[in-house]
Amino acid sequence: MLLAGTVIVDSSTVINDGAVVVTDSIIEAVGEYAVLADRYPDHDQREYDVLLPGLVGGHIHSVQSLGRGIADDTELLDWLFDYILPMEASLSAEEMEVAAKLGYLEMIESGTTTCVDHLSVDHADRAFQAAGEIGIRGVLGKVLMDRRSPTNLLEDTSDALAETERLIEEYHGSFDDRIRYAVTPRFAVSCTEECLRGARELADEYEGVRIHTHASENQSEIETVKEDTGMRNIHWLDEVGLTGEDVVLAHCVWTDESERQVLEETGTHVTHCPSSNMKLASGIAPVWDYLERGINVALGNDGPPCNNTLDPFTEMRQASLLQKVDRLDPTATPASEIFEMATINGAKAAGFDRLGAIREGWRADIVGIRTDITRATPLHDVLSHLVFGAHGEDVVFSMVDGNVLMEDGEVTTVDAETVRRRADEIGLSLESHREAAKEVKP
Repeated sequence: MLLAGTVIVDSSTVINDGAVVVTDSIIEAVGEYAVLADRYPDHDQREYDVLLPGLVGGHIHSVQSLGRGIADDTELLDWLFDYILPMEASLSAEEMEVAAKLGYLEMIESGTTTCVDHLSVDHADRAFQAAGEIGIRGVLGKVLMDRRSPTNLLEDTSDALAETERLIEEYHGSFDDRIRYAVTPRFAVSCTEECLRGARELADEYEGVRIHTHASENQSEIETVKEDTGMRNIHWLDEVGLTGEDVVLAHCVWTDESERQVLEETGTHVTHCPSSNMKLASGIAPVWDYLERGINVALGNDGPPCNNTLDPFTEMRQASLLQKVDRLDPTATPASEIFEMATINGAKAAGFDRLGAIREGWRADIVGIRTDITRATPLHDVLSHLVFGAHGEDVVFSMVDGNVLMEDGEVTTVDAETVRRRADEIGLSLESHREAAKEVKP
């Protein structure tokens, strides 16, 4: 297949009148259209305004998609314990699958082709199967919660770790290695020391398995961890083994100098979720400082109930603007740096090599967008438009591993209308189910 258009190779290279040749799951050639069209005359040709690497959602909650709009204007721990955990606890296996499909569907429709997905305690199999069916690339994990949890989500530590190991053995590297596993404690507030140390032991036992958890998102969270352990959050996670090059920490809004040194020295990845942090009034993560220290920072939407959209373009815009305001410096986090967070930095956090740019020999995860719209006129700088002006609705084409998942704005691997209709039906009964779940707060 030969894809033609303006090609965004990476944050510093743009090929006008370019083309990308895809063979099987790999990018075979990248260059000028005239040259590649002559070299590959028999290839099926498709033309798009702009071609860019598939975007990476470095922290996503696909299964929270059914809760979009149920917990607006709420503080983090109230949001979590009064609304979100009871909602997750109320979902059946079939409903959890629909929730995951709805999340993956939105991601594919808006340009995210890889996600680091924080699932729920129960029914993780259904989300793994949904991801495999839809075709997204992902690092998924069942949530671990063995304290301070609604009764329907509270687990025995040994049982939770045993179920995690079963899921690793079944799904890690599945679907032609598109789907991998991350051991996923929800956060230190809802996990015992035994659980956190057990997460590290499991990740060490299986090659390529990552660890994915929340950290230092909210000041109340940090106070709770300090009351429990006598330590600040990052120091506690480091103590129990949850830092390192295989660890993805979502948020990291409230870190002090000593904690940032730990993140830097251990090579721990941070995922910045600007819209969620603003909506929950959690604060502004010191992303500019992380980047200056060489800490790898990815970009994520978090979940629909604390964002209301899984549009990755929205997060790029918000991420840059927030850092400019925080530093009172309009040169902070330029478009090129933000684009790297959404692509190659995200791929590094997720643990996939040869991903996050359009280069020969790299994985064929590619997105096509339209620019024949008023919002993109005139198009002086295409990278600037992607970061500051584009929307997820501009995406018309998505490919993962050389497989076309969306063409002409329509997802090809699942009946989107059926998924949306079933999600609506579940949503109507969600409130009564949620109220029936027991709420437990720190």
